Amino acid sequence: MASQGGVAFLQKVNKMLSRQNGKPVLKPNRPLALRDTVADRKLSKGEASCVTEMSVLMACWKDNNFVDDLCSTEIDSFYTCVKAAQAAAKNKSQQTGTYAGRLHPKEANALLRRYPNLRTEI
Repeated sequence: MASQGGVAFLQKVNKMLSRQNGKPVLKPNRPLALRDTVADRKLSKGEASCVTEMSVLMACWKDNNFVDDLCSTEIDSFYTCVKAAQAAAKNKSQQTGTYAGRLHPKEANALLRRYPNLRTEI
């Protein structure tokens, strides 16, 4: 069933590229082929951690006119959460070389140089 959809898609693209009806409907400004490199960007860090502990700490500060001595337990819990999150992030980065299931751009570029894309259009 999926191959029929792929065939229909290719027929539609061929029809759009054909000069049968005069001017082609789809006129690409670049070749319709994938490039052999990816952008060398830094990937996003992800979501924040220890947000609940920080909000509890700020609520305590607001209730106690920002006196640290009265909110010592909240401060300690926030700092322990931050230390645990930093340790978990360090362990995760050491265990895997990928970013959230993706290859690092340098590794992807090395693989694309080793196995280049075909330079033919549809």
